Amino acid sequence: MSEGLATRCVHAGEIDDAHGSPHTPIYNTTTFKFPSTADLLDVVEGRKPGSLYTRYGLNPTIQALEAKLASLEGAEMAWAFCSGMAAEAALFFAHGRNGIVCLGDAYGGTLELLGSQVGMLGIRTHLLQASELDIAESRIQEGCGLVFLETPSNPTLEVQDIRAVADICHRHGALLAVDNTFASPVNQQPLALGADFVVHSATKFLGGHSDITAGVLAGRKELVAPVWNWRKNLGSMIAPETAALLSRSLRTLVVRVERQNRTAQAVAEAMARHGKVARVFYPGLPDYAGHQLAKAQMQGYGGMLTIEVTGGGEAATRAADRLRLFALAPSLGGAESLVTQPCTTTHHGLSPDERARRGISDAMLRLSVGLEDAADLIADLNQALA
Repeated sequence: MSEGLATRCVHAGEIDDAHGSPHTPIYNTTTFKFPSTADLLDVVEGRKPGSLYTRYGLNPTIQALEAKLASLEGAEMAWAFCSGMAAEAALFFAHGRNGIVCLGDAYGGTLELLGSQVGMLGIRTHLLQASELDIAESRIQEGCGLVFLETPSNPTLEVQDIRAVADICHRHGALLAVDNTFASPVNQQPLALGADFVVHSATKFLGGHSDITAGVLAGRKELVAPVWNWRKNLGSMIAPETAALLSRSLRTLVVRVERQNRTAQAVAEAMARHGKVARVFYPGLPDYAGHQLAKAQMQGYGGMLTIEVTGGGEAATRAADRLRLFALAPSLGGAESLVTQPCTTTHHGLSPDERARRGISDAMLRLSVGLEDAADLIADLNQALA
C-alpha cells in the first residue's frame, strides 16, 4: 500500500527501539563497537548495513533521518548535511567538474559560491537568467554536465518549468538539480518532474522552528552515492542531535506547510490591494507571471512572498523597522514570521548592478509567513506601511 505524505512524515525511517520508543533515539555516539573483525569488515565493505562512525553518517539516528527524507522526496537515497550550502558544495564537487549552469535566481550564498569560489578550483560556471534557456542549452552542448535551479526562487519567487529543463538536460547528457527549499516536498516533487537531484536548506521549512541548521541532497542511488565521500572528507556531516531535531520537525511538516500556504495566500492578496505596495511576488496570485506553471507543477504555493514598497529602498527599510510581529531577521520557514530586505542580507554580497540585472530592487521586502493568524500579520503590515 502506498502511504500518504503526512503518514510518511511520521513513520518513514523510524527504527524500532528495544525499549518501545516510537521514534529513533539520539545515538550521541562517535564510534560503534563490533563483536569481531569479520563483522566490522562486513559494514566497512558494504556487505551489511550497520553503524560504524558518525562522521561517515553510519549512525542510526542519521540513517533513520535519511530514510525519512528519501521517502518524502520519492528518492532512492538521501544524504543529510550540516547545512544546505554544504549539500550544494558536495554536489558541485561530485558532479560539476565538467561545468555548472545556474539557471535563474538563487540564494545569494549559492550565487557567491558559484560565481566567486568554485571557479578558483578550475570548474567553469555560468550564471544565467531563467529567460536564457537557449544559452543554457548551448553551454550543456559544450559539455557542462550539471544544471542547478531554484524554483520558486529567492527572493523573486520566479517559477521555472522543471520538466522542460530536465528534458533539455537529459537530451544532451546533463544532470538537473533543483533547490526545493521554498516549496518543500509538500508543495513540489522535483524528482517526479524529471530532476536528478533535489536539494534543501533543511534549516528552513523542513526544520520549521528556527532551531537547527541542516541540509539535504536526494535522488537516484547511482547519482547520490558518489557524493558520500565528499561529505565524509569535507567534514560536512549533520550531528546526531540535529538529525533527531530534524526528524521531530518533519513529523509536523504537512500541517505546518499547509497552514503557511493558506496564510501566505491571504497576506499576498491583502498586499496586492495595498496602495503602498507596488508589486507582490507570489505564485498563488492569478495575475502573477508564474501562476499557471506553479498551478501545474506545485500542490501549494508556499509560505514565502516578496513585496516591493512604493517609495524605494528607504521606504522599504522604514516599513521593515516598524514591523512588530514580523521579526527583522534572515532565514525563513519557521513558526514565527520574518522579514528581510534582500539587498541588506541574502543578496547583499551581489553588486548593485547584478541585483538590478536579476530584478532585485532595494524596495523589496521578503516575507516568511509563519503560523500566526493571517489577520494579525496583515494588520502588522498595514501599520508598518501606513
